[in-house]
Amino acid sequence: MTQNTPLPPCHLRITTDVRQRVLSAAQLKARGVSAAQAAGQCRTGGPWQQPLPGVYVLHPGPLSGRERLRSALLHAGRPPVSGRRAAPARTGGTDPAYGEAMVTGLAALSLHGFAAAPPAVSLDRIDVLVPRARRLRSVRYAHLVRTPELPEPEVLDGLPVAPVARALADAVAGIGDAFAVRRLLTEAVRDGHCEPAVVVGELNRAKVLGRPQVVDAVDSLLAEGRALAEDRLYGLVRGYELPEPLWNVDLRLPGGPHLGGVDAYWPEEAVALELDTRAPRYGRLDDDRRQEEHEAEWSAYAARREHLERLGVTVVHLSPRKLREAPEQQAVVVRTALMAAAAREPAAYLVILPR
Repeated sequence: MTQNTPLPPCHLRITTDVRQRVLSAAQLKARGVSAAQAAGQCRTGGPWQQPLPGVYVLHPGPLSGRERLRSALLHAGRPPVSGRRAAPARTGGTDPAYGEAMVTGLAALSLHGFAAAPPAVSLDRIDVLVPRARRLRSVRYAHLVRTPELPEPEVLDGLPVAPVARALADAVAGIGDAFAVRRLLTEAVRDGHCEPAVVVGELNRAKVLGRPQVVDAVDSLLAEGRALAEDRLYGLVRGYELPEPLWNVDLRLPGGPHLGGVDAYWPEEAVALELDTRAPRYGRLDDDRRQEEHEAEWSAYAARREHLERLGVTVVHLSPRKLREAPEQQAVVVRTALMAAAAREPAAYLVILPR
């Protein structure tokens, strides 16, 4: 045996590291195993198997969830067969052989810790996000999802994984069960994975927002988001020792029109606080009726705010995302508005009613 003679496949041992148990053809070649030798190891009764084109598992038994994930990424990350150069592999602790591919859909949600997402080992398919220009085909359990613009992946357990909102959109695109869709969307907001507006935006881009099983789930999602935002607002007022407001009240002029409801109101300072939990504006994919509804809602909101400010009421506008990510900053905003009341002209007298 000369120095250049390939090493026999038997020198590759099964280890606890999945990266050494699941290898691409290129990785085997770099370890001295030729394509012919690898094929020989995968014959009936052999010690290896080839679950996907160009991907080898160095044992004959069923694949674990981690092995299925890695093999799908290696399949999707293979460089093009043509002479074109492959896109540069990302950095961040993942295997360069994954290229630009990342796990998405239910498999990604499972990695993000979703209780409503089955583990990878039990999924019929592993969704993998790839650039739209890739010409690879979906094979067996490796299902390729093409996109014109890849999101920035998160690295979980050494694997590139799509952000929660994108993974949700890809998962929902393949689910027909309304209850399953509702569970996933509700868990995303309830457990703080992402804000409702971000999820709805991704669902809209995925063109699944109008599906019957998604419409009701989005309503539940927005309701869950409002409840969480209200809880955070209560915590903000008490945690940062702000004066206790009147919660969830309607404002009226004496004998006059209804001015609208607010989430919190400090009558002595004439400061009203509103949480922006309205459904986000949708894109051009929506029908004219929905666009008109959103335009009308926005116009009514702006008119109500302007009317209150003309009456001397300061309106503080907070978003659920800012409440979650920067509560101290939002407490400063509210406190500043309350302190500035002393320097303002007295507001008009308003009737305050429970909402």
